[in-house]
Amino acid sequence: MKKRHVWAPSLTALSVAITAMLGSTNVVAQETKPRASSTLLEEIVVTARKRQESILDVPIAVTALNSEQLDILKVRDIQSLSVGLPNVAFDDVGTSRGVANFSIRGLGINSSIPSIDPTVGTFVDGVYLGTNAGVVFDVFDLESIEVLRGPQGTLFGRNVTGGAVLLNSARPSDSLSGKFKASIEGGGEKPSTYVMGSVGGPVSDTLAAKISVYTNQDDGYFFNQFTQDVHGKKDTVSIRPMVVWTPTDNLSITAIYDYFESEGDGPASQNHINGSGISNEAANFDRDSFDLSIDETGFLDTKSDFFRTTIELDTENGRITNVFGYRESSSQGAVDVDATPISLFHSPNELETEQVSNEIRYAGELNDRTQITTGAYYFKNELQYTEQRRLLGVLAPPGFFALSQDGGGNYSVETLGLFASVDYDLTDQLIFNAGLRYTDEEKSVEIASLSRNVNAPCSVVAGTCPFDFIDEKSWSNLSPKVGLTYNVSDTSMAYTHWTRGFRSGGYNLRNTSIDTVNFGPGPFDEETVDNFEIGFKTKLNNGGRITGAVFYNQIDDMQREINLADPISGVVQVIRNTADATISGLEIDGLFPLSDNLILNASLGYIDPSYDEVRFDLNGDDVINDADRDLDLPRAAKLTYSIGLTLDSEVGSWGSAVSRISYSFRDESAYTDNNLGVLDELAILDAGIDFMSADGRWTFGLYGKNLTDEVKHGGDTQLPTLLGPFPLGGSFAPLAKGRIYGIDVSYNF
Repeated sequence: MKKRHVWAPSLTALSVAITAMLGSTNVVAQETKPRASSTLLEEIVVTARKRQESILDVPIAVTALNSEQLDILKVRDIQSLSVGLPNVAFDDVGTSRGVANFSIRGLGINSSIPSIDPTVGTFVDGVYLGTNAGVVFDVFDLESIEVLRGPQGTLFGRNVTGGAVLLNSARPSDSLSGKFKASIEGGGEKPSTYVMGSVGGPVSDTLAAKISVYTNQDDGYFFNQFTQDVHGKKDTVSIRPMVVWTPTDNLSITAIYDYFESEGDGPASQNHINGSGISNEAANFDRDSFDLSIDETGFLDTKSDFFRTTIELDTENGRITNVFGYRESSSQGAVDVDATPISLFHSPNELETEQVSNEIRYAGELNDRTQITTGAYYFKNELQYTEQRRLLGVLAPPGFFALSQDGGGNYSVETLGLFASVDYDLTDQLIFNAGLRYTDEEKSVEIASLSRNVNAPCSVVAGTCPFDFIDEKSWSNLSPKVGLTYNVSDTSMAYTHWTRGFRSGGYNLRNTSIDTVNFGPGPFDEETVDNFEIGFKTKLNNGGRITGAVFYNQIDDMQREINLADPISGVVQVIRNTADATISGLEIDGLFPLSDNLILNASLGYIDPSYDEVRFDLNGDDVINDADRDLDLPRAAKLTYSIGLTLDSEVGSWGSAVSRISYSFRDESAYTDNNLGVLDELAILDAGIDFMSADGRWTFGLYGKNLTDEVKHGGDTQLPTLLGPFPLGGSFAPLAKGRIYGIDVSYNF
């Protein structure tokens, strides 16, 4: 089944949006701006410096979307924003659903190994998520999403060398209110339905409560040619109760609990010709298609419990805040890694995680000229990971495998951080910014190498695997920041800063190499990023805004997961500090009212990444030379841009409509360090229209995503020409969904 070019749904959705935009010439003037226009133009309050500020006042490159903008964009998960933000890629690696391989300004990872720290930290209501697993799952009922570009180590700590993503849950309103939304999406083999709702408000003079419920039943987007059945089925439910207690005017306590459960198929594994020109005869598909044929449907079952509480105490000159978080999760899954209808390389896995964290900080004024944010942070994360490789089933009786490998490990990390940030007014317009964070971290592991447990099935989670590598190591570092902010006028500002971020050293729980001296589980050392940046922000006279930044990043001891095809284990992943590199670039983002009811948004991002010094044989030719230095950095798309239009119009006396159309582009980038694996360029066209009743209660929407049916892969892992004595070849490239069109209805009260 080749890539589908069924243009009717795309053209219908697109024509609806364009007709609504271009045909609304008789828009009746109103005393106030239409709903979407006022929403898009309002100054969003962000917490990028751990205090509430206008997005135009923060000397940081930040993009933020509020709850109404998220509704308009139909954002279901963070991956929905994968293409469209300058120099940002929010990708799900696809190997195991929900594993974030985020990249900002060319700093990202290619890994589903749970002990590998991300370059982009994800924070939910101020709580850092300790692994990249379970991050790209469905999100709902959010107050805002903030994307901070560049190292954020001073205030957010470890593992934010690329940036940070802040997800902020919506709080109860001052009066009883609620919303209900239902939608159905098509475009693939079977539909996907969503039902979600929330209700909340005051319980008493000092107590407010809210509960939000989200469900998704996906009947499968893809078609598996081997089973002749749909693939990609998933059932998800999430429940979030919340309580806000304000016993006094200056004290507030917020408690939030998230229960999440998802069950579904394994990844939509596609095999296509690899970078060496080798294909698999049984499943050689066009990479520009959604075709797949796998004998292992696979699965992923995930559960998590996530509790967090925030205590805020207002003092005479500032606020004391304490953020506590506890999260435990478990997942079990199975993946068809050979991505063929032949039983060659299947991989069951299991993960148990438990984390606890606490941050206490003070933000306020020391005097008329000085603002300070200071505090302490504690984090502990423990996990157990089991990976099993079931190889060469084609050479064994049905249900058995000629070769098996089992391993994984126990992993523990404990972190203590102390931080302070100061803003001092040198003049009425010039502000001196400085910050410093001290971090002390200890990691310990017990690892069972898969290469040491051959044809000896075991489970780390069940405690039956023998450990062949036990170690612990500690790291400590300082993350400084120095900068200046200049308020050109009441509506314009410029800033510059130098800041340093660290990504922690660690260990590889997926050790498959027999050579544990050169390619063993570690430890590898920490990665350092020095960021030099100049930026500006301006509010235009017509209410629009434009922001921009130019940056230069120097990366020392870059951590990379070297992904190597292997004739024994299928794939070997080695983690080393491979190189020093430089990434420079620019980004610009703007919002421009073309009339009272028509708004243009546009963004542009460009980076120039290059290696300065290489200390690992990246291309595998047994020498380290210019050929290695000339390779492209993985997940570093050089060009990203987007352009969109949003139009408000009246629909007689019934109500109003919001039409939108957007086009986003992301350049091709390397996936593997040897550049044999590639992520294709993406050009995404979205369109839609929402009709809202005059009383503001009902909304009916029609929308289309990725209307040109672009094929997106989570990765492009290169497979060996031979697995043992049997031909393999090709690649393991999990597919993301293509064209989606949907309808939804919502009711607010």
